[in-house]
Parts: sequence; structure tokens; C-alpha cells
Amino acid sequence: MADYSNTRFLIVDDFSDFRSSVKAMLRDIGARDVDTGDRGEETLSLCRQKRYDIILHDYNLGTGKNGQQVLEELLADKLISHQCIFVMVTAESSQAMVLSALEHEPDAYLTKPFNRASLTQRLDKLVERKAALKPILQALDKQDPAAVLAACEALIREDKRLVPLCQRYQAGALRELNRHAELEKLLTGILADRALPWAYLALGSLLQTRNELARAQELYEQALKNFPMLPGLYDGLAAVLAARGESKRAQDILEDAVKLSPLAIRRQMQLGKLALDNEDFGSASKAYRQAVDQGRNSRFKSPESYLGMAQALIAESGEDTLDKRAQADIAQAMGELDKHYGDDKVLQVRATLMQAKSLQKSGDPVRAAKLTEEAVAGMAALPQFFSADAALLVASQLRELGQTAASNDLLKSCVEIYGDDPAVMQNVAKQTDDPQILAGGQEAVDFNRQGVRAYQLGRFGDALELFRRGLALQPKNISIALNTAQSLLRLGGDKAEADLLDECRRCLDAVSMIPPSDPRYERYQQLRRRAFEQ
Repeated sequence: MADYSNTRFLIVDDFSDFRSSVKAMLRDIGARDVDTGDRGEETLSLCRQKRYDIILHDYNLGTGKNGQQVLEELLADKLISHQCIFVMVTAESSQAMVLSALEHEPDAYLTKPFNRASLTQRLDKLVERKAALKPILQALDKQDPAAVLAACEALIREDKRLVPLCQRYQAGALRELNRHAELEKLLTGILADRALPWAYLALGSLLQTRNELARAQELYEQALKNFPMLPGLYDGLAAVLAARGESKRAQDILEDAVKLSPLAIRRQMQLGKLALDNEDFGSASKAYRQAVDQGRNSRFKSPESYLGMAQALIAESGEDTLDKRAQADIAQAMGELDKHYGDDKVLQVRATLMQAKSLQKSGDPVRAAKLTEEAVAGMAALPQFFSADAALLVASQLRELGQTAASNDLLKSCVEIYGDDPAVMQNVAKQTDDPQILAGGQEAVDFNRQGVRAYQLGRFGDALELFRRGLALQPKNISIALNTAQSLLRLGGDKAEADLLDECRRCLDAVSMIPPSDPRYERYQQLRRRAFEQ
């Protein structure tokens, strides 16, 4: 048996008798430092004050956060180290709960009731595994992927039995280091020897990143034959199908995943979005409603769930007037949105328009018009622009609410900012055939494409000139501005000349309205730090 005399334990359960029983078991095996709690929120508070070695956490704690939501937050905020052992404890055994808990990968899953012998046996094995992997886990805590790789290689040389455990960490480190060729070689080698679900997921994600969608689809389909109970594989296949334009089949696949594991807020949100795109408004409202309900105590709560549910309910009514229940649901959703995100001016504009649309569909055009005017006025002072999807939706709502000029202005801005995205341009074309809006960006996009090619070939001076020509045509285009800024910093080196730095800063200032939800936001922040810290 392991020595637990210096191990810091935390037991969290809403039943005091159970806490006392487990604490007594731990005392019997030598534990001296044992804390207890009865709520998920208390777990987070305790973990901010103290580093625990082993956490035994109940899944269902009544009101407030459940064990899954606590684990999500502990990992996201790095309140526990990779060396900590997190054991999910529950008396429930439903498939939905078990799969949901396991998706977030606790170190173990323990079903009540259990005795001291079974608890000790489980903990001893977990402690032994963590001890064997300690150099890797220490490197992970330091967020040093190169050190992770070195630790894996050293452990494999010492003990070949550790190869299966080390390979997953190797894959993660190679992904972090963008060593994609080595990563693919590792994963294909693993799968040639043995079908492992995590390797399928990692290789599928890599192939999708490379836009090798046909290969990714084939891989996920093969993986699901071997592991039909793994929801993450359904997620991966759905994402690939959606990227290939097969949105209806992607929705069907996600619906299968939700049947297996419905307690995953991000899966419900993605299902809602796909269903909306497929004009399956009943399924969309159901999925978004689930996301709203699950999000109330989750770190992954999102304003898009509230707005998506309202949009689906409005669309679901078709040409009919919204019924009283739908009106009440939309009012409640917008009220919760205001409560949680009242300081976000972009969201407030979107919520106001959603309320206006709801009133229009409820037979109250006067109040709808008033709210629409408020939203249009608010748009003029927004600190950030809308995301591409939000901008397209808002433009559509404005047109439906009688604000054609404001809608066209928004579409024009959308093209100026996101015009290098073919999907955005296709959706803009669905709303307008105005050549002044649609034709504004193609030449700039061509210059940007040529600039990217030149940059990849190492012709950095040529790339910069091409990016400059594109930016002159579309000074608010995020991609072109970031490419120009990166080229300017690349040519300037660590100590860029003053004129190059000034130009770089102007490029970045021109796209400072980039929304934080944009996938390029982190790149924007990194370039900004480099440009303004010199």
C-alpha cells in the first residue's frame, strides 16, 4: 500500500455521512490531511487556496455545479496540477451521466457504495501511475511541450512498459509544437498496431486541420465501427461533414452523439447551429434550450445559446404569430442574457434586435420599430464588430424589420472585414445582389492570396508589397491586416525601424474591432504585443 501520510485529500459530497465515512477510511490508511466540502463552488474556492494531491468528488451535488462542471473549471483555470488525482464518485449509473463524466477524463470513476479495500486498491494503482509519469506531468504543469517530449523519451528508454502511457503525451506535445509530420507518423504507427480511440481522435483532428477532409471522414467512420460508444468521434465526424457541405448528415451524426451523451453543452450548441442552418427549427430550439439549461452552472455557458434559442423559436413559428409560450421563453432568455452579459454592448444590440423581431412576430409593430431604432443607434458606437455569423444574422434581421439601408451598410462592412472568407461572401450574396457590395473585395482577396504564397516561399519583400496592395483596397480586412503586420515585423526583425513599426501599428489599429470570439484574435493580440512593446 502507498504511503498517504503526507497526501493532501479533498472529499466533496452533499451527504455528511458519506463524507465522514470516506474520511474515516482515509484515516485508516494513514491519511492525516483530509479536507471536506459539500458544494462544487466550495471545491473551486478550496482549490484556489490549497493544492490537493487527491480529490474524491461526487457527481451529483444537488443545486449548483455538478462534478463534471467542477472538473471543467478546475482544468480550465489550472486550479489542479496534472499530478493531482481526480476521482469522480457517484451512485448514478445511467449511460448519459457516465459518458458525460468520462468525456472530461477524470483519473478514475468510482461507483457508490465502496469499502476501504476497494478504495485503497484503486488509489494505490492511480498513485503508482502518477508516480511513474511524474517527469511528464511536471513538464505539463510548466507548459513546456519540448520538456514533455524529452521526459517521454527518457521514460520509454527506462521502461518499455510505459510506451502506451507515454505515447498520448508525445502526441499532445508534438501537436503543441506544430510538428505535424512527426505527429502523423506517430499516430498512424499506433493505429497500425492497435486501434485506440484517443489516437483516432488526434489523427482525425490533424487531418481536418490540414483540410484533408476525405481522409478524416474515412478515419472517423472506421473509428466509429470500433468504438460506437465514444461521443467525441461523432463530434469529429460531424465537423468534417459540415466542412464538406454535408450539413444534414452532420446534424444526424451529432443527434446520435447527443443520444449517447446529452450532458455536453458545447455539443448541444453545435447541434443547435447545424439544425438552424438546415432550417430544422424544432431541433434547433430543443438543442439550444438544453444548452441554456446546462449552461447555468457551467464554465462553457455562452450567450449564443440564448440568442440561438430565441432565433429558432421565432423561425419555428413560420408565418404564424408567436404563441404565448414562445414569447415567454424568448423574454426569459433575453432577460438572462441581460443579467449575465449586460456590459457587452455588441450582445445588447443583438438582444435588442431579437426582442424587436419577437415583438414583430407577436403583433406589436410599434414597439418592434422602437427597439429596432435603438439597436441601429447602438451599432454606431460598438467597440467591436460582430462576428461574421452574427453580422449576417443582424443584417437579415434589420432588413426584415424595415431597416434596409442599415442592413446594406452592415453587409458592406462585413465584406470589408471578412471578404476573404468564401462562406461569408456566399451568405452575403443570399441577402443582396448589389454589385457595389459584392464586388468590393475580390481584387484585395487575390492580392492577399498571392502574398501568402510569396511569404511561404520566403519572398518576404514581395509578400509585403502584395499585402499592402490588398490592404489599400480593404483596409479593415482582418486577414490582410494581420498578414501585413506580420510581414512588417518579419522584415524589421527584433528591432524594427520606426517607419515599419508605425505602419504595423496602423494596420493593427485598423482592425482593433476584431471580436474576441474570432479565431484570429489570439494572433492579433500576439502581433499587437510585439508591435507595441518595441
